Amino acid sequence: MPHFIKFGLLLLLSFQLQAQAEIVSLNHQRIYDAIIVPGVPHNGQNWSSTMRDRVLWSVYLYKSGHAKNVIYSGSAVYTAYEEAAVMALYAEQLGIPREHIFLDSRAEHTTENIYYSYQIAKKQQFECIAFATDPFQGYSMKSFIKKFEFPIDIFPIDYDTLSSLMIQEPKINPELAKRDAFTSIVERESKWKRFRGTMGQNIRWQAEDLKKKRLKKKYANRVEQAQ
Repeated sequence: MPHFIKFGLLLLLSFQLQAQAEIVSLNHQRIYDAIIVPGVPHNGQNWSSTMRDRVLWSVYLYKSGHAKNVIYSGSAVYTAYEEAAVMALYAEQLGIPREHIFLDSRAEHTTENIYYSYQIAKKQQFECIAFATDPFQGYSMKSFIKKFEFPIDIFPIDYDTLSSLMIQEPKINPELAKRDAFTSIVERESKWKRFRGTMGQNIRWQAEDLKKKRLKKKYANRVEQAQ
């Protein structure tokens, strides 16, 4: 095999190993101060399979001692029900104490789920943080987390573990999470703006989180005052 091909394969393997180091599993010994759980739309009646998986995974990680707190993230995006608040209602019914649940009701995209929840984590002085979600979503955010050097691991759902839980949907009152004044993101934003949001282009930054000069310059017009 030519040397340049061997060298390329070694570089690829090195990159893959480096990338995999950010992905953790149930065998990981670290205990997280908080996990970030991204929202998904709720129809006001029942949880979807995606919401079920994310809520149950967060409950499992809390009860098994992998996480001390949970940050649920998600605004009222496609329906009038705040995604974070709905997930919190389920989580409380499933045994997570309210004092260990935190809500980000600002995020409308996955990049925002991570960033605005990270702001909450910093405010609460949580240092060890993980993004806990389904594998595809978690892996898709790896480059975003690395680009901005967020100290956040990715803790993808273990579906074998979930399938063994046998938990039924608990009863909640979703009206507690409903916004009176609501307009779907589909009606108030163009496809292009929604796409930009998906790519993190709608985030309102804190200056301290833009660690590189080129990022400070690029996002200078979207830096807001610390609260």
